[in-house]
Formats: sequence, C-alpha cells, structure tokens
Amino acid sequence: MTSNERGARPVHDENPLLDYLGIGLVRWGPGKSEFRIAVEARHLNRAGNLQGGVIATILDAACGYAGLWSDAESAPGNAVTTMLTVSYLAKANVGILTATGRVTKAGRKLYFASGELIDASGTLIAIASGTFMHQRPR
Repeated sequence: MTSNERGARPVHDENPLLDYLGIGLVRWGPGKSEFRIAVEARHLNRAGNLQGGVIATILDAACGYAGLWSDAESAPGNAVTTMLTVSYLAKANVGILTATGRVTKAGRKLYFASGELIDASGTLIAIASGTFMHQRPR
C-alpha cells in the first residue's frame, strides 16, 4: 500500500527516512500535524510487534512538524529534536496507525510539542513529548 492509497502523501522531499518507512503526512497546519503508517512485516520486531524505534520516529515527526508550519508564501523551516520522551502504552502489529502532534508552547528558538499514536479502533499505542530547536536557514 502506498502513502497515497491510505490518504497520506509521502514526505520524501523533506525527509527520506519517513518515505523509506512508509510514513506519510496526512494533515499539516499551524501548531499541529498528522502522520499515518500502514504496519508491515518490515516494521515488526522479533516478537511480532511494532518496533519501538518506528513508534518513536513517527511521534518525533508528528511533534517536530507541528512546530514548522509556515504560511503558503514561506517555506517550512527545519528543527532539531533536542529531547523526546516516548511512553509505550499498548502493542500494535497490524493496521493503519495515526500519529498526531501539537505544539504546547513556542518560543523564539525552542518549541515544545506533544503527540499520540493511535490505531484504527482508537486504542492509544504511545504518547510523546519533546523539545525542538528551530534551525537557521543555510
């Protein structure tokens, strides 16, 4: 299943890792973002559950992108994750998962965001909170 088939667009121009993992951007607006992934065998650990690193990656993207929105006339900026805490709450091994991120506080250089990952039935799989630093344009 491609990103477009599940209602998400690939973000390979902005982040080739997300594209490689099949993580697509669904919605993006001021202070919020939403990503989606269709769980495949390549995403699973030896126990047959979604690998924690994949969970952390999609939550990092959701939280990070939430603070990067810009108006249509400006290119979105970049940021560096300076801290990310993930709490794993439930297992997942099939289906489509959705990660949402939202900015909880923004300053000139740093912003703080939180996120959650849910499955199609609404089960909360994991939550995250992070600190992100805006990068200066090159």
